[in-house]
Formats: sequence, structure tokens, C-alpha cells
Amino acid sequence: MDFTFNAYAIFLIACGCTTILLAYYIFRRGGDTVKWFSMMMLSNAIWSIAYGFELASGTLYQMKFFINIEYVGIATLPLNWFIFSLNFCGKECWYKKPVNLISILIFPILTILMVWTNAFHHLHYKQLSISKEGPFPVLAIDTGPWYLIFTIYFYLLLAAGCYLILIKFKSSDPIYRKQNYSIIIAAFIPWVANVSYLLGFRPFGHVDVTPFAFIMTTFLTLIGIYRFKLFDIIPIAREKVLELMQDGFFILDQKNRIIDYNKSTKQYINVNKEFDLIGTSLEDVLPDQPELFERIKTRNPGKVELTLLKDGHKLNLEAETLFLNDSKINSDFSIIKLQDLTNVKKEANRVRDQASELEKLNQLKDRIFSIIAHDLRGPLVNLSEVLKMIANDQITIDEFKDISPTLSKDIIYTTDLLENILHWSRSQLKGFGIKKEFFDLRNLIINEINYHLPAASLKDIEIIHDVFPGEMVYADILMIQIVMRNMINNAIKFCNKNSQIHITAVYQKEGNMLICIKDNGIGIPKDIIDKLFSEENISTRGTLNEKGTGLGLVVCKDFVSRNDGEITVTSIEGEGAKFCITLPTAKKKELN
Repeated sequence: MDFTFNAYAIFLIACGCTTILLAYYIFRRGGDTVKWFSMMMLSNAIWSIAYGFELASGTLYQMKFFINIEYVGIATLPLNWFIFSLNFCGKECWYKKPVNLISILIFPILTILMVWTNAFHHLHYKQLSISKEGPFPVLAIDTGPWYLIFTIYFYLLLAAGCYLILIKFKSSDPIYRKQNYSIIIAAFIPWVANVSYLLGFRPFGHVDVTPFAFIMTTFLTLIGIYRFKLFDIIPIAREKVLELMQDGFFILDQKNRIIDYNKSTKQYINVNKEFDLIGTSLEDVLPDQPELFERIKTRNPGKVELTLLKDGHKLNLEAETLFLNDSKINSDFSIIKLQDLTNVKKEANRVRDQASELEKLNQLKDRIFSIIAHDLRGPLVNLSEVLKMIANDQITIDEFKDISPTLSKDIIYTTDLLENILHWSRSQLKGFGIKKEFFDLRNLIINEINYHLPAASLKDIEIIHDVFPGEMVYADILMIQIVMRNMINNAIKFCNKNSQIHITAVYQKEGNMLICIKDNGIGIPKDIIDKLFSEENISTRGTLNEKGTGLGLVVCKDFVSRNDGEITVTSIEGEGAKFCITLPTAKKKELN
């Protein structure tokens, strides 16, 4: 073939080759819309390159050869443009119907056949000749009837695509306007150039300026890619996520950048309301969430719980990850749906705590009923039987004296047990109030020591207290009295004869009073210490076979806790035990 290259031909061929490379680059980005856009650019490249070689040709035969190649691009370009527009606007279901697809495919196929067989019927071109009016020879075309039919088809598809783009532009978010502007301007330039050529406005004679206009389209597309990130940050059709609008959602691109979001998301993150999140990495918005980002990385849809801090408040969120594999401008998009579970979590925790507390109360209630049925009933039945025997003169006075110490122990045990049950039951009643007041701790301890002197005397136990007058605490005096009674009673119970019990009370720097009851009795086994204050039934008989229920220490822990105090125990088996409690003092009250 013989070529005489001129500036027009070289420019078209160079730009056509560049367009092919760009089309290949865009095609590799994946996604239906990307592929159709690259196919449209390929059609433009075929037209440009073939037309460039036509302009460089000097014979009619050579020009006809290249115009046959041109029409592969010319006939398919409006088709690819229209399909691209449908995909861009989320209307791709239209051309997937067989009837619609055939209706838009039949014209480009027939046009290519008409051009290739034009020598036999002259329906597309009546006549082709060489014009030498310009600086180089060009092809002069005398159009036929099919040329007019194809032109109508050409402009119908162009107009339909432009209409779809305009509708999309009107309904798009303002943050995407720059991107849409680049598409709209790029879309209209070739059509203006082609209409001018067909209407006879030809500043370059018979040279068709339409391929040059498509080169400008390519240039504007390049601007969209590199300036406005047309294929990275794009307007996803919001109808796909309308069902998520009541919750917060992010839409991410392949690099986990935010490309869309709704206003609800800002109530969960620490950013100003005016701050635009578009283009921000999700890791900057939701830091320290490895499980969420692992799901995104592995493309694993599902739900994961997040814990965030918003203005110092803890938020419990549920993040659901969704993935779009049929996205409109890119191959992969991620949708992160955020649902606030803070109140749900609080309510669930409250219900769980209530259920746990209710279960503990039921267990304790069952134990109390068991105590009443066995431990409380036994001593009362024994006392009743003895009294009957005395009334019926079945036992003598001497015999009664022999069994009276046992009866006395049973009565003391029963009295203490009833006190614990009644006071604890009363404290559990709804609406029960704790009556805190300032009282002298020394007077309370002395009264409790005097109360237990008879029991201590039976075992020759010496009770020593080291509590100064005027040591005040702030608590419910009746509750603390029950606590001290149980603690001293336990110390006596587990001491051998000729033992000592030491009671001390000292102020602490934190504004508490530390009260300790220490004995040199048999001590407590290590495996029992951990269970002393639990709801388990820990009952151990004393050194003189004194009975116990295990309820006393449970009551002590409950009453001390209700008065903002703590109770602890240390013990060495065989050497004794030491129980300590802390209670608020007047000093702590003043600090508050």
C-alpha cells in the first residue's frame, strides 16, 4: 500500500493508539460499566486509526479498504455508548431482554454488511470519489438511503444515552457533580461535531471532524480518571442502599476509601458534622476494629460487633458487611451498615443481671426454707417435747437440769438463726430503705461483747477490744449490729477453750474505719475460704459441736456491701482466722 502521511493522519493514528491503550487499562479495572466504556473507546480507536490511514491514502481502492474497517468502529460506537449509559444509570436490565437486544444489534450488523457489499447495491453510498480540492486527496461521499437510516439509528442511540446521563446528573448528590460534568461534556462534543459535518458545516472540506471530537472525549475522560477519580470515587446508585437509610452506612471502594455515606453515620464517629468523609480511609474513621477489616479483606459478608467511644460515651454497634460484585463503575464495592445496639445491650445486660440476681435469690430462698424445715424445726420440736414431759411428770428436776445446757444451746442457735433470717428477709423487700446515721462504734461493739459473754464463758474465751471512744462510722446501725453479732458468734464457735478474741478498730487514710475480729481458734481450710461469702451452703460445726447454717456470712456480706463497705477474711488452718470489714466514717462523709 502507498501512504503519504499528513498532520491529520498522524494525529488520528497516534491518538487512536493511545485510546486503545487507555481502553485496555480501563477494561482491566473490571465491572460491567467499565468494560462497556472501554468497548466504546475501542470503537472510537478503530474509527480514528482507520480514518487516519484513509487520509494518508492516495488511491480510491485503498480508501475504500480503510472505510470498510472504519465502519466496524462507526457502527458499534453508538451501541457501546448506549449500553454504557444504561449501565452507568443502573438500567442494564433493559438490554438483557432478548427483544430489546436484537432491536439495537440488527442495525450495526446490517450497516457493516451494507458498507462491505455497497458495490453490489449502492444503498449506503451512491458514489465514492477522490476530491483533490484540499492540501491532500480525500474521499468524497455521495450518500445513499441506508446511510440516512443508519444516521437516524445513530442519533437515536446517542440521544437516548445523553438523556439517561442527564437524568442521572439531576438526581445525583452534589459531591459527584464534577464527575458527571466531565461525562456530560465528553458526551456532547462528538455529537455536535458530527451534526455539523452532516449539515454541511465543514471547515476542513471533506475531512470528517467527528473522530477528532472523540479524541477530545478521550481527553476529558482522562481528566475524569486522574483529576476527579472517575473510576475510583463514583456515584453509586442510591436506590441500592435506600433500605439502609434508617441506619448508618458507608460505601467503600477497593482501597477501603469512603465513596458514599449517609448522615446517620456521623452520630457514631468523632468528626464534625460539616466534615466531608468522601475519600477518607475507613480505618481512620473506625480505628482499632481488626475483626471488621478482616471481613472486608477476605470478602466475607456477615455481622460483627463494634465498640466505639463517642464524646466519652461507649457505643455498642453492629456492623454488617455487604459486597457488590456487579457494581456500576468498578468491580468491587463494600457496604458497611451500622446499627446502634447500645440501648439493646444495656437492656440485655439489665435483664441478664436481673435473671442472675433472681436465680441467686431463689437459691437463697430455697436454702432458707430448708433451714426453717430442718434446723429451725428440730430445736423447737425438742423443746416442745421436753416441756410436755415436764408437764406430764415424765422427767425429774435433776434430769431436766442435765439436759438444760443442750436446750439452752438450741434456743440460742434458734434465736440467732431467726434474727438472721428476719433481718435478711426484711432487707430484700422492695422499697426497703437503709437508714444510715453516725454512731459510736465502741458502744455497739461493747454491747455485742456483753451479749456474747455467756457463750464465751462456757468455753473460757476472753474477748478483748481495742476501740477508742468516739470512733464514729456512718452506716445503718441495725445492719452493722447484725454483722458484728455474727462475726463474734463465729469466732466463739470455732475457738477452743481458753482462747482469745481480739477486736480492733482503726482509721484509714481513705476515710474508712477498719474493724478486725481475730481469734486463735481452729482456722478455716483454704478450699472453704473462697466459698464463705457465696450462696453455697457452707455449714460447719464448732469446737463443741455447735451447729451453723452458713447463712450468717452471706447476710454479713450483703449488709456491709449495702453500707458501702467491704469484708475480707484471712486464715491459717490451726492458728485462727481474721475477719476485717471497712465502713465509711464521718471524715469520708465530709469529703463527699
